[in-house]
Amino acid sequence: MAITLESKKRPEGSKPNALRRSGLIPANLYGHNGAESISLVLDAKAVERLLKQAAVNKTQVELSIPEIEWTGKTVIREVQSHPAKGTTYHISFFAAKA
Repeated sequence: MAITLESKKRPEGSKPNALRRSGLIPANLYGHNGAESISLVLDAKAVERLLKQAAVNKTQVELSIPEIEWTGKTVIREVQSHPAKGTTYHISFFAAKA
């Protein structure tokens, strides 16, 4: 079961806490272009829905990044959460080999 998620490239110099206050979650994508990584932002509501359906290192997620014209299958590698509140702080994706 693949889940589709759309993301945007994270603006240069943006502060993660400011992004979270505005309803966005910082994320990274690794392995989409060799060893290169890309910083992304995801909608917090979409992340909430995603984490209810997906399991770390198991569920394939179809990730779409229109700004760099990249779409591919990824796996959630890591989810960081706030220790007291339990809210998601950061997500790492790893591109699956096609």
